[in-house]
Amino acid sequence: MTHTAPYEQEIRAAAAHVARRRFLTVTGAAAALAFTVNVPAAGAAHAAEADARKITENPFTLGVASGDPQPGSVVLWTRLAPRPYEPGNGMPNARVTVRWEVAYDERFARLAGHGRADAHPEFNHSVHIEPTGLAPDRVYYYRFRVGSWISPVGRTRTAPARGAHLSRLKLAAVSCQAYHDGYFTAYRHLAEEDLDVVFHLGDYLYEYPVDAAGGARKYTDRTLPAHFRRETVTLEDYRLRYALYKSDPDLQAAHAAHPFIVTWDDHEVENNYASDISEDNLPPAEFLVRRAAAYRAYWENQPLRRPQRPHGPDARLYRRLHYGQLAQFDILDTRQYRSDQAYGDGWHAPGPESDDPKRTLTGATQERWLIDGWRQSTARWNVLPQQVAFSERRNATGPGYQLSMDAWDGYRASRARVLAGAESAGVDNLVVLTGDVHVHYAFDIKKDFADPGSRTAGVEFVTTSIASGKDGADRPANWGTYMAANPHMKFYNGRRGYVTVTLDRDTARADYRTVSAVTTPGAPVKTAASFVTEAGNPGLKPA
Repeated sequence: MTHTAPYEQEIRAAAAHVARRRFLTVTGAAAALAFTVNVPAAGAAHAAEADARKITENPFTLGVASGDPQPGSVVLWTRLAPRPYEPGNGMPNARVTVRWEVAYDERFARLAGHGRADAHPEFNHSVHIEPTGLAPDRVYYYRFRVGSWISPVGRTRTAPARGAHLSRLKLAAVSCQAYHDGYFTAYRHLAEEDLDVVFHLGDYLYEYPVDAAGGARKYTDRTLPAHFRRETVTLEDYRLRYALYKSDPDLQAAHAAHPFIVTWDDHEVENNYASDISEDNLPPAEFLVRRAAAYRAYWENQPLRRPQRPHGPDARLYRRLHYGQLAQFDILDTRQYRSDQAYGDGWHAPGPESDDPKRTLTGATQERWLIDGWRQSTARWNVLPQQVAFSERRNATGPGYQLSMDAWDGYRASRARVLAGAESAGVDNLVVLTGDVHVHYAFDIKKDFADPGSRTAGVEFVTTSIASGKDGADRPANWGTYMAANPHMKFYNGRRGYVTVTLDRDTARADYRTVSAVTTPGAPVKTAASFVTEAGNPGLKPA
């Protein structure tokens, strides 16, 4: 990546402050970043109030969303952007009052809650509402009002009560939606699925430039502004890129239909970054300024709760959610705390550097949190939504194989600790949900991947991308090699789409949904394969 002169100047000026304060306190880092990249500290939103009646263009161009369901609450989100592709989004530099409503019915005849909130310019006029007092495991409808404007109606669902005995739960897993690689057709089909919740496993946006025709979308009815044709670096860059993505009608439909539980991977900041180490090995202080801007924009544009709001370049995104006694979800962050990729990243033969026991993908604190949570779990299924391939993936048969240093294969000691923690905690029904790789995989997770006969510790469902990688193929060129080299790999498909997972007391069933194309809009969806694993007897079988 090459920065233009203004970006270099801004980053380096900010980095001078971060370098002095980063390792003193989080508060010090946040204060430095507030000064240098216009990211105010929490509670610093004191702009004058604008008259909402003077907003003459639709402010709800980015739709609505909900997320992180709890038994009595769910986050409701929107962001005001009358002109989403312009810096400032056509909003005044002032706070605006937003009214919100939650109802039992789509016509809003019976309200379950209502209130007002301020959309602050410091938060890019986004709002995060956390209504309380809702009933568990219930569908609700919500909307927002600004002046005379009314938002689209969203549908959401609260989580079941912690002790509830659920008979069934159906979720979807999605990831990797490169706008410039194609249409978000899979989201249109996802919006029509009967789901309780959707997990987004990362790469919600990409930092790469998007040309005037939208890349592979090849627009002929619009011309995207020039500021999308550069890599995202500054806070304004990331905010505008979210506006581009969130203006997509298929993505809006999916958010309006289901609550999302989100976590990030690398492209929300920069390809394959690791902690404070950038892809291009910038000085860490410089990269942390960019990371702070990216994290800030991520929170502004996702239905996340207050504890997930960043403090400068730091944000706690890993968290735990419960769905009755049927499922515990431990959502991971495998970017912010990881050791640098071994052997300079890429694919390499495993060796002393990649197998160093000090290396970690989660960081020690998150690893302890995960295993402690498993020890206290009473759920039938322990589900691990996370980013990068967990199971071993050899790229060749025989002794000359290589592994991806960016995935758990590059952190084998870290994976071994997690699997040992699951075993010691008595986790019998482990399900890992994964994104990142732009293909569908189904894996048996082996205690020892070198021994196909070793104990199966759980299963992994890897979802393909929504758009990244363009149309793809049912059997990529390396299909035969991968299936032969990895006997625990039960399925491999290279089309775009998503995975649905249905949990009940006895089984977990994965349905791999694919679309035939994304470079042209409107492709149909089909189920490419289905697998089940039995509670107490892990291992995938065709459904």
